[in-house]
Amino acid sequence: MKLRRIIGHICAAGLLAGAASHAGAQNIATDILASARAAGVIRIANTQSSPPWSLIDDKLQPAGYDVEVAKEVARRIGVARVVFVADSFKNFVEGLKAGKYDLVMNDLTPTPEREKQVDFAAPYGVEDFRIFVLAGNGTIKDKPDLKGKKVGVTTGTSNETWARTHLKDSDIRTYDNGGFVFNDLGNGRIDAVISSHFGGMKYATVNKLPIKEVGPVLIYQLSAPAMVKGQPALRDAVSKAIADMTRDGTLDRLARRWVGAEFDMVGDIERALRQQ
Repeated sequence: MKLRRIIGHICAAGLLAGAASHAGAQNIATDILASARAAGVIRIANTQSSPPWSLIDDKLQPAGYDVEVAKEVARRIGVARVVFVADSFKNFVEGLKAGKYDLVMNDLTPTPEREKQVDFAAPYGVEDFRIFVLAGNGTIKDKPDLKGKKVGVTTGTSNETWARTHLKDSDIRTYDNGGFVFNDLGNGRIDAVISSHFGGMKYATVNKLPIKEVGPVLIYQLSAPAMVKGQPALRDAVSKAIADMTRDGTLDRLARRWVGAEFDMVGDIERALRQQ
């Protein structure tokens, strides 16, 4: 219930803000929602390399939780087709501002730094981030053990920001592709990786990597659709679609399919919001 109230507040706040700035914003920028509806197409960015959120399936098509949520959001806001644009985390904000795509839906966390540059709709996902090491590593068991160690993160992600803030005595190594960071962990080039539980375990299973997660959850991170500023109609329509998907069980259904049968997506989003 709290998540629904929060989403309602987001939508209401967006409508109030939009009423004040809508006319000016639309005079200087294309109404993305109206254009997407007219064309029947919306462009949505993802990495296509961060399972189970976005990946390329055996038919060489984008797939995953974020991809399926994006398709359903597009349908509910009145757009028939999604064109998925592959890009890296570090490019998402600038890609939106440059007009390369209309939305980003790929496990992108609303942070104060990002919110200065782009807008976010209501959250539709959440992850818990942990430390991953080689299965035979008995020396790294928690955050203090990362002092002086080589720690891999994906470039431009909020876990890179967290690592640089909280692991000042570690050697932070960045990777544009989430798969490469785990390959280097498997090859012994780095000592640990900061990644989501689901992303890390997926890489371990698919690539048969001898890795394990250690220590408690470091941080919970919400994911929400991002768009350029000055698009209140798009933001409010997407937030409403997510509210409806929360209420009718769609988010939980998609999470069980892509993330795990035991995963309580809506419940975990509410828990993450309470911790903010």
